[in-house]
Amino acid sequence: MSAKGKHRRPKQHRIARRLAFAGTGGAALALPLIGATTAGAAVTQPAVAPATSTLARPAVQPAVQPAVQPAAENAALPLTYSVVGGDTLSKIAADHSVSGGWQTLYADNRSVIGADPSVIRPGLTLRLGAAAKAAAARATAVTAAAVKPAATYANNLDGWIRESLDIMARHGIPGSYNGIHRNVMRESSGNPLAINNWDSNAAAGIPSKGLLQVIDPTFRAYHVPGTAMDSYDPVANITAACNYAAARYGSIDNVNGAY
Repeated sequence: MSAKGKHRRPKQHRIARRLAFAGTGGAALALPLIGATTAGAAVTQPAVAPATSTLARPAVQPAVQPAVQPAAENAALPLTYSVVGGDTLSKIAADHSVSGGWQTLYADNRSVIGADPSVIRPGLTLRLGAAAKAAAARATAVTAAAVKPAATYANNLDGWIRESLDIMARHGIPGSYNGIHRNVMRESSGNPLAINNWDSNAAAGIPSKGLLQVIDPTFRAYHVPGTAMDSYDPVANITAACNYAAARYGSIDNVNGAY
């Protein structure tokens, strides 16, 4: 027991409440700190907010960027213009910034406008810029695909028949290699200069000519564009004769005698 009038200083417990002082301007602020009771525990301390203005600052919203289409994509979009009264090619080219001016606009749309660039009628749809270039590229590709060099075909009966079949296919004229070959051998034995000077057609002044023995009126009536205007030309003769046979018999394949 302690002596009377003496006070023992109580022993501090491991968990003790302590005071920490943080400066806030010129005043002292007491903040309680709680000691950890287990190893590894984090000491939690209230954050001290810095002194700020008494006026609340409005929240800043992130800027919303408008949706912008890439320039390259815009440039690829097909552009067309419908002519209205009072329009001229110069005006349209200037209004739409057509590179090359009215001359380019006319060149790109000549098939629509016609031979006179000074006359454009309301309602015409003209291609501008990328659309005109794309159309020109497609036209060039189609033309290149449609034209085959003469060297592709041999200058003999086999080559003549094959070239004729390719032309017939482009014009929707039916017929097969065997059907053509069979009739050629019967009519002319494969001689493109064969002519019949003894039958009724010859007596009438229109003898049968060529590989498939076609008279001139029939050749002219069934001539196929892209071939020579000469009934002795082997490819032109075969193609015209097959065109005639298709109209009358359904196909040269259905012809097995005089026709």
